[in-house]
Amino acid sequence: MLPLPAPILPHQPLTALAPMQDVTTLAFMNVVAGFGAPDYFVTEFFRVHDTSRLEKHIVRSIDENETGRPVFAQLIGESIPHLERTVEALLAHPIAGIDLNLGCPAPKVYKKNVGGGLLRDPTRVNEILRALRAACPGLFTVKMRIGFDDTAPYEAVLDAVAEHGVDMLAVHGRTVKEGYRSEVHYDMIARAVERVPCPVLANGNVTSAASAHRIVEQTGAAGVMIGRHAIRNPWIFRQCRELFAHQPVTAVKLADVYDYTETLFHATKTPETPELAHVNRMKKFLNFVGQGVDPQGAFLYDMRRTTSQATLFEVCRRHLLNDPEKPFADEPYPGVIARPNCETTVGVGGCSLDSVTA
Repeated sequence: MLPLPAPILPHQPLTALAPMQDVTTLAFMNVVAGFGAPDYFVTEFFRVHDTSRLEKHIVRSIDENETGRPVFAQLIGESIPHLERTVEALLAHPIAGIDLNLGCPAPKVYKKNVGGGLLRDPTRVNEILRALRAACPGLFTVKMRIGFDDTAPYEAVLDAVAEHGVDMLAVHGRTVKEGYRSEVHYDMIARAVERVPCPVLANGNVTSAASAHRIVEQTGAAGVMIGRHAIRNPWIFRQCRELFAHQPVTAVKLADVYDYTETLFHATKTPETPELAHVNRMKKFLNFVGQGVDPQGAFLYDMRRTTSQATLFEVCRRHLLNDPEKPFADEPYPGVIARPNCETTVGVGGCSLDSVTA
């Protein structure tokens, strides 16, 4: 059995970038790595069904990974033969291991009885874990929520994780139906730490290095998995390591945020993408970044109304370079949300840029 990824600094809690659909692309992984990489990455999920093939753009995030960090390939599906087939195909690529998605809360996903939908049937989860453990010669990890509409199946799923020798478990401390709007049930993550023999990563509302430290202390988890707040603050993994090591934590200024914005814009731009389409995609990233720019949400208000690269960066310069030494907020400003009046679509463990609120 291969060893689990070791923390960059020995004896520290692990950090991981959560798999987010339409977000954790090769380009985004490279950008995050440039500001302070996590200990490991997880790909967007590979959709597994009777006619599925490995999505080429996700394979690129494995084959062309130059971050210096391991990358796990995440699967979402419920057909055991096709999951096994997909694992076999992925073993031809330089993956660190296979991860199973048991947490995606998007209705269009769980209605197909995959992702978080599988938590309604712990017997089926047990069968899938048994099959994938046998199919994976190396590391096999799972990312899950604490239940579908309640936590009734949680203990049974944890027992299956233990029985089938899962190498690491990431737990988002909400049910599928709670989405991202409820409080995170950290006591349930602590329950997983007590019940399974493998390392457990805590996921959900890891908003800063300080919150990561608090959550690790509260749950006894082996580390944290961070999703949307790494979009807002790509320095967060570096800051976590510094705080875990009792070192000064990197202070981020608005000028640094401008550099991040510029880097992200150019890294994610492709020749075939029209300017307006790319600007609109970039605005979805900036919906998260804007939570730490100003408490009134003025940056978000102006940014959302831009329609070109020129107007987008005019707004960025005005809000981020007018007072470049001003601190970027460690935590999101209260009341400044990523997208008001917008329903969550796909979440961490399958999170799209349309996801909202921490």
